[in-house]
Amino acid sequence: MACGGGGESEAERRAELLREITEEGGFAFVASAEKAAAGDLRAAEAAREMAWEQLHSGPWSEVGSAWRDAYALACLHVARLRRAAADRRAALRALDMGLIMGGNLLRADLEAALASIAAEPSDGEGDGAEAVDEEANRWREGLDRNRDIADALKILPTKSLSCKEIARRSCISLEEFICDHFLPETPVIISGCIDHWPAMTKWKDIQYLKKIAGDRTVPVEVGKSYVCSEWKQELITFSQFLERMWSTACPSNLTYLAQHPLFEQIKELHEDIMVPDYCYAGGGELQSLNAWFGPHGTVTPLHHDPHHNILAQVLGRKYIRLYPGSVSEDLYPHTETMLSNTSQVDLDNIDMDEFPKVENLDFMDCILEEGDMLYIPPKWWHYVRSLSISFSVSFWWRTTVISPSV
Repeated sequence: MACGGGGESEAERRAELLREITEEGGFAFVASAEKAAAGDLRAAEAAREMAWEQLHSGPWSEVGSAWRDAYALACLHVARLRRAAADRRAALRALDMGLIMGGNLLRADLEAALASIAAEPSDGEGDGAEAVDEEANRWREGLDRNRDIADALKILPTKSLSCKEIARRSCISLEEFICDHFLPETPVIISGCIDHWPAMTKWKDIQYLKKIAGDRTVPVEVGKSYVCSEWKQELITFSQFLERMWSTACPSNLTYLAQHPLFEQIKELHEDIMVPDYCYAGGGELQSLNAWFGPHGTVTPLHHDPHHNILAQVLGRKYIRLYPGSVSEDLYPHTETMLSNTSQVDLDNIDMDEFPKVENLDFMDCILEEGDMLYIPPKWWHYVRSLSISFSVSFWWRTTVISPSV
C-alpha cells in the first residue's frame, strides 16, 4: 500500500489525485490519464510529458506535490503499457523515472511494479563469452589502478601524504568510538568492520552488477566536479554508467554517481550492505544513505557538511584530505548561499596569489582502501579524489548529543 493514509484503496487515491490536478487546471492531463488507464499508450506518454513540463516550470522547491504524484501516476501507466508490449527496458525506465522525479503517494506502487518485472526472466541478451571476459578484465584493471604510492602521488594535490595521517584503528567498540572520536570530533579510519558485507565480494563481479541493476535508470554527474563550468547531470542506465568508467581520458567526460539514494531505488543493492553501529552514536538517527560510484579521476571539491559522516570504501581506493573547521575562513568559502559550504580553492591547482592562506595550513589525509570506513565529524572540510574505479557508501546521521566543537 502506498502512502495515502486512512486505508484508502489504490483507486480512491488515484481518483483523489486526479481531482486535485483538475483543481489546479490540469484538465488535459486528467483527460490523457483517463485514456491511459483504459490502455492508450499515446495518451500515457502525453500525460507523462505534461507532468514533466510542470516539474520543470520553476524551481524544484516550488513544484507542488500533486504534480510530482501526477508524474509518478503517468510513469505507472507508461510502464504498464510498455510491459504489455514486451518492452521491458522502457517499462523499467518509466518506473525508475517515477521513483527519481515523482512524489511519495504512489511510491509503493512503483516499487511493486519494479519488483514484479525484476522477478521475470530478462530478454536473454548476452555479449558473448569473449566480451564478458574482456569486460571482467577491464573492470579488474580499473579497480587496481594506482596501487603504487609513487604513481598515486603524481596525480594528487601538492604535499599529499606529507603531513599528519588520519589515525587508523581496527574494529573498535562503539564505546571506544564515542569516547575517542565521536565526542572530541576527531576523524578516524576503522578497518575490518565491513568485511562481512556481501558487497565486498559481489560488487567485484561486474556481471553481477549488470544483472541486478544494469537496466535501471540512474542520475549521474558528468565532469570533474560540481564546481566546474562544464559540469552537468544526465539520466542513463546503470550498464551505461559502468561502461563509461573505462573512458577517463577527458576530465570533462568523467561520470560519477554521487549523493544519490541508490539503495532506496534499487533494493537488491541495499541487501548487500549494512548500517554500521557507529551511526547510532549519541542517539544518532540516520539521515541519508548515499552511493558514491565513479571512475579514476573523479573529485569531490573541498567542502564541509553539517552532520556526522561515515564513508565506507567497498571497491577501489580514494585519497581524502581533511581540514578542521577552525580554519574555515582560511579556506575561502564561496560567498553564494548554495556553495557556502564549498571552498573556492582548487587543491589540484592552487592559485597562491588569490588564496595565499592555504599554503601553510595543516591538514590530515589518507588513502582509503577496500574495507576501510572513515569517520568525518561535522564541519571538517574534506576533499576526495578517486584513485581507481571506486564504490563507496556514505552514512550521514544527526544526533541528540551536542558535541564539543573542534
